[in-house]
Amino acid sequence: MRIRVDARRVGEIVGHEFSDHDLVTSALTHPSAAEGMPVSTSYERLEFLGDSILGAMVATDLFRRFPDMDQGQLSQMKIALVSGPTLSAISEGLGLGEHIVFGESELGTGERGLRHALEDVYEALVGALYLDAGFEAAHDFVERTLYPLMTADLAWRSIPPKSRLQEVTQRDFHCAPEYKLEDKSGPAHSPTFTTVVLVQGRRVGRGDGSSKKESQANAAADALARLGYGEDSRRLHEEDPCI
Repeated sequence: MRIRVDARRVGEIVGHEFSDHDLVTSALTHPSAAEGMPVSTSYERLEFLGDSILGAMVATDLFRRFPDMDQGQLSQMKIALVSGPTLSAISEGLGLGEHIVFGESELGTGERGLRHALEDVYEALVGALYLDAGFEAAHDFVERTLYPLMTADLAWRSIPPKSRLQEVTQRDFHCAPEYKLEDKSGPAHSPTFTTVVLVQGRRVGRGDGSSKKESQANAAADALARLGYGEDSRRLHEEDPCI
């Protein structure tokens, strides 16, 4: 089966005429549509590359644009800019959703599956642009679509629980939290993941979610509550957090 993507239209959306149309096809192909095919058929490898490029790009530009901000503020802005909901909303606004190719096994996931795919496709397109035309082409796309959101107020938005837990455990326990998938249940098209989080080898939080990322975020939020941290990341009490 040959996967077909309108490379010309996708090129118009990202502002670049691709010389390698296979890159465009891969960037818009969900893994469910590439079962049994080479790993390069879906967007997963391009997503891996694009994620790294996007992170370095955003960090560099934040460093240059906001010389008076400290590490914590810059980190918070970066987290907000490259977060899943942000990238998903941008992809949706660009109209990329209608070009994503899904397999039959993914069609039942509805809005949740599309939301995750939109996030992944944005990163995959960054990777595809980098491979097809170099850093500047990828940077132009990110600057046009993502950087209008790069404002100083991002530094004061609420920090996601995983990032906050990472910050406080490194500061107060001198280690990073460790996440372990404890269980996966439910049907294939709508699974429930259960994750536990450990600090210094002790289980301090547990969370459920419809994806591994969501269950980890909920586990981190549970751990923060059990460890006694307030919104300002100060520890409010010293009770034993083990579960």
